[in-house]
Amino acid sequence: MSGQRRQPRVLIYSHDSFGLGHLRRCRAIAHAICEDFEDLSVLILSGSPIIGSFDFRSRVDFVRVPGVIKLRNGEYTPLTLPMAIEDAIAMRASIIRHTAEVFDPDILIVDKEPLGLRGELKATLEVMKKRGVHVVLGLRDVLDDPDLLIPEWTRKKAVPALQKYYDEIWIYGLPQICEPLASLNLPASINRKMTYTGYLQRFTDGTASMELPASARDQEFILVTPGGGGDGEELVDWVLRAYENDPSLPHPSLIVLGPFMQSDRRNEFIARADALPNVEAITFDAHMESLIARALGVVAMGGYNIFCEILSFDKRALIVPRTVPRREQLIRASRAEELGLVTMLRGDKERSADTMATALRHLPQQKRPSDSVVPGLLAGLENVNILTRRALERQPRPSVAARKRA
Repeated sequence: MSGQRRQPRVLIYSHDSFGLGHLRRCRAIAHAICEDFEDLSVLILSGSPIIGSFDFRSRVDFVRVPGVIKLRNGEYTPLTLPMAIEDAIAMRASIIRHTAEVFDPDILIVDKEPLGLRGELKATLEVMKKRGVHVVLGLRDVLDDPDLLIPEWTRKKAVPALQKYYDEIWIYGLPQICEPLASLNLPASINRKMTYTGYLQRFTDGTASMELPASARDQEFILVTPGGGGDGEELVDWVLRAYENDPSLPHPSLIVLGPFMQSDRRNEFIARADALPNVEAITFDAHMESLIARALGVVAMGGYNIFCEILSFDKRALIVPRTVPRREQLIRASRAEELGLVTMLRGDKERSADTMATALRHLPQQKRPSDSVVPGLLAGLENVNILTRRALERQPRPSVAARKRA
């Protein structure tokens, strides 16, 4: 039995503590890989404070590292622990390395940050490369405006990290929409590592939303979601003002405020929604896919995950992208609108109630994403599974115990 190949393992690192985007993307990938490989296990390393609110399928688990949060000035601080950020990062780095050493993955998938948050992943990458682990950087379709991305990646020494540690770069999108690293003038050796997978398709798991208000269960509604909610207050306010100023809007709205919205603004929005006969507001739903599947249309800021869900469930969508601190959503929404996949409403201009009301009236008459043909648009999970299988076949590895016996 000592020569028998062990069951494969994949470790996924997600640095973010704030927002839902990175966590939900990693969870979708983990579930897809385990669905395709009957004996494979996935462990997710995350700093998200609400990771325990989500369901995980069999053979997928998580380790939560102490959370940190980015302040408005760009600096990081511990989410809850009263300690210096340097100490928090050192503790996170230690937990990450120890977990990776014990779990001993065949593949390490790093989400977005080549060296992790403030370099916390570097020691782990050194160990994984010595063990022959296949290391992958997973990137969303759009990172940022080139004027911001170039100095950021230069400061973080990201390109040398790609050369030294990474075997592949998986971009979860299509070059027709964006080539996120094109502005960096990368050497050919790095470009050869890139694969565009297409977007990550989402599915309902058959679990009904536990948060759906009774009034929204038997009628069509427009779903309004600012994602995690930490930076979506202006979108929610704009939609509420549209309903407050135009009671004749024909379709009701369900607003999911997000778990990271400031409590005072959340309470204000819930009170305003309660005063309107055709608007409901809830804080959070871990089964957003079921809400989106039921919705008549979607109003969102246009982050990566909601964009994947709009495409997956073929929903008419009105995107109101943020432009600070990153222009990611604006870049994605602009190109998607050019391709006929969504309608975009600029949120950095005058936010009149009439403008939003008109957009909400027109939303149910928009074309669906499927009316525009974009080959390979939703092939992301299928291609991730193919790439995972290739990596495992290319690199069979004995367990730690077997290596020690050798």
